Amino acid sequence: MTRLAPRPTPDPDGPVDMLARTDPVAELPIVILYPHSRCNCRCVMCDIWQVTTKREIAAGDLGRWLPEWRRLGVRRVVLSGGEPLMHSAWWELCGPLHDAGIGVTLLSTGLLLKRHAGNIARFCDDVVVSLDGPRDVHNRIRNVPRAYQKLAEGVAALRAAAPEIRISGRCTVQRANYGSLRATVLAARDLGLDRISFLAVDVSSEAFNRPGGWPAGRAGEVALGRDDLPLLADELAALERERAADFASGFIAESPAKLRRRLHQYFAALLGQGDFSPNDCNAPWVSTVIETDGTVRPCFFQPPLGNVHRAGSLEAVLNSPEALRWRRGLDTHRDAICRKCVCSLALRAQDEVVPAV
Repeated sequence: MTRLAPRPTPDPDGPVDMLARTDPVAELPIVILYPHSRCNCRCVMCDIWQVTTKREIAAGDLGRWLPEWRRLGVRRVVLSGGEPLMHSAWWELCGPLHDAGIGVTLLSTGLLLKRHAGNIARFCDDVVVSLDGPRDVHNRIRNVPRAYQKLAEGVAALRAAAPEIRISGRCTVQRANYGSLRATVLAARDLGLDRISFLAVDVSSEAFNRPGGWPAGRAGEVALGRDDLPLLADELAALERERAADFASGFIAESPAKLRRRLHQYFAALLGQGDFSPNDCNAPWVSTVIETDGTVRPCFFQPPLGNVHRAGSLEAVLNSPEALRWRRGLDTHRDAICRKCVCSLALRAQDEVVPAV
């Protein structure tokens, strides 16, 4: 589970007082919105960059949706994708949200932060950037020229425009960077980030423009192999030993125990060596994902519930007979997709900042 508190704090491993799973959905704190369908990186672990359409959410659509979102008690909109900053006028989406008192979180590759620093500072409450490792590792995984340098320049520009804005990093751990966890923390420090979070690469779902999922061979190129597991265990042990202060302060968002579950146990389970750690998740009851074409999903990884354009409203999708039956039958400890989920949600009543997926 990814839980982000209003300020960086250690992530405990005790029981989580989650918001109730209530049906029908009458309150929806989080909406995750894909403003643009494409991405400006060519990452080895994602196929979104292969999307050729330039579809984007229109400001007029958001204007029609906003009254309903306010009735549903939406507290935060997370701009995801794809790269949200590739939208032709993404700030026209943020302005009405800002005026309505809804927080805005930007998930970004970081390549366009410098160009848009002024508007980000004006409309966004916090930013989460992808950080795959130190410079050479990051550039190799992102597969675009000067990716790390552009990220560094963007973070610096955003700091200059809004010193108070919270900028976090998210590292997707995979075969190309699992040995660089300590170096990734140092890179996050050098970039001036407020926090760094680690999650395992998803190789089993249809998310990230992978209809039908990856074949085993492709997944095996990105996930860890059997010989990698002892080395990952050594890296996690060294990270805990050498960066104890960063764990204690919350600069590293997860605890050492959670990282062992989230990374080592996950990759071992993929290889048939043990089971996946059970996921306690309330995402389908407290959040939703709206894709660029209006497709509505309960989370990043589960199949669609419907389409907001065809249904006429978000509530009509979320509380359709089919959606109600699906949620009532969902056991996140047993569901095949949930068991392999790399980033579940445990939203609590007191949470003010939402997860970065």
